[in-house]
Amino acid sequence: MSESTRTAKMAVAVAIMPIAVLTNPTPAAATAPRYTEYVALGDSWSADATGSRISTEFTPATCAQSAHNYPKQVAAALSIPVFRDATCGGARTQHMTTPQGTNPPQFDRLTATTDLVTLGIGGNDAELSKTVSTCLTTDPAATPCLEAMVSNGVDRMSEAIAAAAPGVRATITGIRERSPHARIVLLDYFQGVSATGGCFPRIPISAADAIWLSDKLRELHLMLARTAADSGVDFVDTYTSSGGHDACQAPGIRWAEGLIPYSDTPIGLAVPFHPNQLGADYQARRVLETLES
Repeated sequence: MSESTRTAKMAVAVAIMPIAVLTNPTPAAATAPRYTEYVALGDSWSADATGSRISTEFTPATCAQSAHNYPKQVAAALSIPVFRDATCGGARTQHMTTPQGTNPPQFDRLTATTDLVTLGIGGNDAELSKTVSTCLTTDPAATPCLEAMVSNGVDRMSEAIAAAAPGVRATITGIRERSPHARIVLLDYFQGVSATGGCFPRIPISAADAIWLSDKLRELHLMLARTAADSGVDFVDTYTSSGGHDACQAPGIRWAEGLIPYSDTPIGLAVPFHPNQLGADYQARRVLETLES
């Protein structure tokens, strides 16, 4: 073979090599996770609090954190290698920086390398969950919630929801200070209460109080949406597309349980007026859709 022929063949081989490299990427490059360190923060609606599938991997049993809540589903779906779930039933914004019983401050799980944070908080700051229990009645005409919370045209729950906004904004600021490179995703609360008047006596809340509660959930949704926009973080709207899946619906359709602490999805003890597994699955889908957008 002449020297010129060998030179020509080598030139062709060198020219082809980059094409082979480009068309056969390494498996590691193709499957590298988009996020490498995910921290979930929030209250019982992010813990997807349960009475029968409690996980103590990340928090004490008193947090009632579900073994299949939406943060764990998101972490698994995205194959995130480092994941910490600080969500805890009853949490308020103050518990981001202070202990909640034996659960350390939720911010303790954040680091400078955290690159994804989901946050579901604000309902307990407004005491909306606590207020639900005051609506219970044996009289379908009674309105204990309206009588307790609305006076002379002033709705104290509406005021409490508005007053909770600064705490949520401060929480977002605190996340940025500790994890400056993190994508922050704020969730709202889906429609767990019927907007059409409830289902007395199965859930012993009068139609008027059920409608009022539904209105307050919408106000909470709007407050959180504004807070996300003002703070420049992503917002996961679980409220808008959740109609028809409230606690009054049949098993398999409802995404939240009613007064009876029992769920068919999955079968076992449940936390009243909180997401069941179908609700947690819905939250996970909405978070993943937002992250893909």
